[in-house]
Amino acid sequence: MCGIAGMAGPGWESGQLARMVAAQTHRGPDDTGTYVSADGTVGLGHNRLSIIDLSPAGHQPMSNRDGSLWILLNGEVYNVVELRATLKDYPYRSLTDTETVLAAYERWGERCLDHFIGMFSFAIWDERARRLFCARDRFGVKPFFFHEPPAGGIWFASEIKALHAAGVPRRPDESTWATYLTTGMYDHDERTFWEGIRKLLPGQYLTWSPDTGTRVETWYDLADAVLTQSCDSIGEEAVAEQLLNLLEKSVALRFRADVEVGVCLSGGLDSSLLLGLVLRSQGSATKTKTFTFCFGDPKYDETPWVEQMLEGTSCGAHFCKVSVEEVPELAARVQAYQDEPFGGLPTLGMAKVHERARAEGVTVLLDGNGMDEAWGGYEYYSQAESVEVSLGPVQGSRGNSIRPDCLTDDVKERARSLVYSPRFDDPLRNLQYRDIKYAKIPRALRFGDRTSMMFARELREPFLDHRVVELGLRQPVRYKIRNGQGKWLVRQITTGLLPAGVREAQKRAVQTPQREWLRGPLAGWADDCIGAAVSGWGGGWLNEGKVRSAWEEYRRGGADNSFPVWQWISLGLMSAR
Repeated sequence: MCGIAGMAGPGWESGQLARMVAAQTHRGPDDTGTYVSADGTVGLGHNRLSIIDLSPAGHQPMSNRDGSLWILLNGEVYNVVELRATLKDYPYRSLTDTETVLAAYERWGERCLDHFIGMFSFAIWDERARRLFCARDRFGVKPFFFHEPPAGGIWFASEIKALHAAGVPRRPDESTWATYLTTGMYDHDERTFWEGIRKLLPGQYLTWSPDTGTRVETWYDLADAVLTQSCDSIGEEAVAEQLLNLLEKSVALRFRADVEVGVCLSGGLDSSLLLGLVLRSQGSATKTKTFTFCFGDPKYDETPWVEQMLEGTSCGAHFCKVSVEEVPELAARVQAYQDEPFGGLPTLGMAKVHERARAEGVTVLLDGNGMDEAWGGYEYYSQAESVEVSLGPVQGSRGNSIRPDCLTDDVKERARSLVYSPRFDDPLRNLQYRDIKYAKIPRALRFGDRTSMMFARELREPFLDHRVVELGLRQPVRYKIRNGQGKWLVRQITTGLLPAGVREAQKRAVQTPQREWLRGPLAGWADDCIGAAVSGWGGGWLNEGKVRSAWEEYRRGGADNSFPVWQWISLGLMSAR
């Protein structure tokens, strides 16, 4: 888990590259390095967070033996042992996954991507071919942002702020903001919230050379991967056995590290299953540390389920409390690292988790993202036949989840059309595919990457192993939803792994007092942020009178969905910087 940065083409200067590296120090505080090609065409920069092979042999940028290839890697390729058994003739100088990626690229070229199990974004400069090859993992766990300057070439980095540090003007992309404010969508396409900065989408790679310029291609798509395989019909017990086997392997792979590994434990089924798998493989005597965020409000208290899960184990339990008094300062800090709008109090809670993990000396954390989407966990999946499969806007269960009526006509006209093309014959898979590719997973992964890297922690996602996700989408509805109960087969395999009270508990949304705090003790702060929004960038986007009216209605309890309020707060936090 690191920060990568690079500049290729004409007109860039070494000082710009240095500023990019400096802007990402938080991502990799253990080491920094730069490389400039002999002809000055390409400059590469790296911030290292040491996870595998902590020795200086893991320094990046890293080259092969003859210096013809140079690589920057952010993330982890977990199946290093297996890959090295296949690539055993390569003259390794380290135990790192970075060098293994180089070996795989030398053997297979672009097709090396198919061999990787992991989360990654990387860049390889081929001196002989004068060609840059960059790639992002299947589900986009690790980020890759890029800018194409007017003079030609390409600049890229792990974070938007690094590109701004290099000189990309800090101007909001009004079309992206308009789309977000009218539909609630965050990370559904290659555009970012900043003009001139795009991102590689999950499962894409990019090539650049002085002769051909920039080209972007797709190397992995979940629907294609599922549709090229037959739908499983091997029986429920066999699928359950296959799922449990894959989960055990996935968790074991993500425990590969030369630093301490912990677990994010929320009290819900998925994170409890994650810890259950850890306990199964390591025994109840394991001292794996767990981290749970909480808010000190008995109405939103997950600790009873967490305590049930930890009873009889030797795990170290760490409860990371977010107090209402610290929200204004913490939100401003988190926003500075997010670079784009983020998801409210749950994201602040995760920031507290990673801060505590750093204090406890835990460098890697495992998280339970992905199981709901892959195995049909959300309540609306049970009504898939009647749910419109679109990208938004979506009505929330607590009233309007967005308020386009509070926007000016001009900004509404700038919103991009959201086009969703169903890929499967059945509605459930189309909903799952939408949530994984466009809606829930992309934004959750962005929030997770930024909050973990604020504190130089690595966040790993065992349930987003592509084999687990593909297996889920291959299954018929009856294996995922039965009697209105989602994640049916997942629940069956938890027998013996989880206490009955945790296994049988009804699904609960992420529990935070955001609604109450915004209309109560945080109302004054929220009012200031909304004021900054309407007087800053949002001056031409928000209808101040309607926003103020909607905000007062919310404060009085006439509306109960805090999402549009948080949209305005995010806009205020960002425009104030």
